[in-house]
Amino acid sequence: MSNTLLIHVDDSVGVALRDLPSGTPVALNAGTVVDVTTREPIPFGHKVALVPISQGQVIVKYGASIGIASRDIAPGEHVHVHNLKSVRGAAR
Repeated sequence: MSNTLLIHVDDSVGVALRDLPSGTPVALNAGTVVDVTTREPIPFGHKVALVPISQGQVIVKYGASIGIASRDIAPGEHVHVHNLKSVRGAAR
């Protein structure tokens, strides 16, 4: 049974479909397989890294950029304001 939603095949994060305690294997929808275990609790509706994300790298959700990593993020980590810098509304 899936516990994480992968919205687009190119996404670097998934969305928790329920609260995920630390140490929970990530099970994606649509039969997509990843070897990721949560490294910390991920609240319902929040993002979990599915791949290694380097500081300064674009974070992808919906198949589009949602921000830039403000530090290195390991697979299974919670992705939120503490490690993601939004580029929404930024001057281009």
